[in-house]
This record gives sequence, C-alpha cells and structure tokens, in this order.
Amino acid sequence: MAKKSKIERNKQRRALAQRFAPKREALLATANDESLPMEERFEARLKLAELPRNSNPTRIRNRCEMTGRPRAYYRKLGISRVALRDLGSRGMIPGLVKSSW
Repeated sequence: MAKKSKIERNKQRRALAQRFAPKREALLATANDESLPMEERFEARLKLAELPRNSNPTRIRNRCEMTGRPRAYYRKLGISRVALRDLGSRGMIPGLVKSSW
C-alpha cells in the first residue's frame, strides 16, 4: 500500500491538470505558432512558466486504484499486477483464472 500522502498528491495533480488544461493548451498553441512574432511567442512561454508546475499533465503518475502502487500498472484495468492477481485468485474477475503448477 502506498503512502496516503503520495496518493493525495497525485489526486491534486490530476485536479490541477484538468483545471488548467484549456489555458495551457491555448498558451502552447500560441507559443508554437511560427507565424506569430517572436515577442508574442516568448510572452506566451513566460505565461506558461507562471502556471503551477503540478498543472502539467506529465507530472501525473499512474497509480493502482486499489493500492496506490505506482509500478506494474495496467492502464486498461486501472490496477496493478498485484491487485489483478489478488482479484483473479479470489474469482472477482470474470474469465481470469490464476494458473499454478
């Protein structure tokens, strides 16, 4: 089980990224538009740098919904391999059978 602080910090990052997504997208479009003058593009980059760092979607870490584990995360299921194996051995996932020999 991951630390509660890590899980909560990641939730805050998701909320910030969602809140600032339209503004960040508009500023990035302005900054990357080669047809605009250099001063305007530079000003957009400065405004982009003023946004909170945690509002950047690259700072979000995929974590297991059940345990908060950051490694071995299956995007399609939203859980880690450990949680998947546990649910499979309990028969909670239809069609999944844990094999052992």
